[in-house]
Amino acid sequence: MSPKFKAQFLGNRIVVWDIKQGEALYKNGFFGKPIGVRKPQLDDEFRDPSEISFFEGLYLIEKKKLDIFDEKGVLLSKSSFHERCLEKYSNFNNKMIVYKHLRKKGYIVRPGLKFGADFAIYIKGPGLEHSPYVVQLIEKDEKLDQIGLVRAGRLATTVGKNLVFASIIKKKPHFFVFNRYKP
Repeated sequence: MSPKFKAQFLGNRIVVWDIKQGEALYKNGFFGKPIGVRKPQLDDEFRDPSEISFFEGLYLIEKKKLDIFDEKGVLLSKSSFHERCLEKYSNFNNKMIVYKHLRKKGYIVRPGLKFGADFAIYIKGPGLEHSPYVVQLIEKDEKLDQIGLVRAGRLATTVGKNLVFASIIKKKPHFFVFNRYKP
């Protein structure tokens, strides 16, 4: 990946306006996707700006691969961007720990909202496979009752995924995997 891609923070979105940069981010790590395209393929030629997630944005800033500018075109520092992330997401820091851990292990981590979870995890990448896992963060003081566990398991099974609960204990992620039963 070439250094220093550029994006702009707009309300609830982080947009990579340069179409070639958005395409390069996607094709070199599956970061972001073109706005309005549900399932981009690796061989697609991008025709629209791309949108990246807050987690991808902070991760790429930390890797010194991305600059994010505010609505007026002023470069955001890592800390000012991080503050915006904290405003937009509950439990952002713990979710970021999970995101970075999974990326470090070589997984492709995408937003999991459409699956009812925090993240969807790919081994090869979107468009190359269906994500085999969804990850839901459980905060250390959060109680998960039997109904909640069954509900999460049924939702994951309905979308054909294995359910992973993640929890942060002493600033380290711990994972609990529930494989779906296939008769």
